[in-house]
Amino acid sequence: MPEHETPERKCILSAEHGARDDLIRLALGPDGDVLPDLGAKAPGRGAWVTPDRRLIEAAVAKGKLRGALLRAFKGATIKVPDDLVQRIEAGLQRRALDRLGLELRTGNLMLGSDRILDKIRAGRVHLLLHAADASADGRGKLDQKLRVSEMGESVVLPVGRSELSVALGRENVVHAALCDRAAATRVAAAVSRWRAFCGTNDDGADGEHGSAAER
Repeated sequence: MPEHETPERKCILSAEHGARDDLIRLALGPDGDVLPDLGAKAPGRGAWVTPDRRLIEAAVAKGKLRGALLRAFKGATIKVPDDLVQRIEAGLQRRALDRLGLELRTGNLMLGSDRILDKIRAGRVHLLLHAADASADGRGKLDQKLRVSEMGESVVLPVGRSELSVALGRENVVHAALCDRAAATRVAAAVSRWRAFCGTNDDGADGEHGSAAER
């Protein structure tokens, strides 16, 4: 496979192919428990599913997920936890917020609407993030300036300012931004999979200027 090509995997539920990093890997624990392997690092055979909560919940309710997993794991004895969907969502949230925390500690994540606005005006912002409960006025002001700058992407996170503030160890975090392109790409990847699972990737919150990875 050429180096520039992204490895693909097939969803065991929809049979559709997607980029490996966009899907969710399920793996077997030591006792046969089916567990989310969000870093795709667990040993042994894995099963891949589309990051779509409704798809997975429907498959669980109809018994389709268990059948698909039995085929994927070649008839191994498996146990599907009742809270598998909740574990996936919690894991995706943790990975995205941990990534934000890491970028903050390394100086790549910028907080504060005034500082962010200055960087947007300078054409420096590659990714703009809003807490789910950010005011319409606050979001609108920053998003409008981002559109004028003709670069970057605006995303609303699936959590409010309280959870975001706790995750970052700061008070009243409502808006955040990344000016480093590589950091923006890393955060965008983690956030996109999380939002896709929660069903918010198509809510019209994203900017109109392409993904951070494209800039």
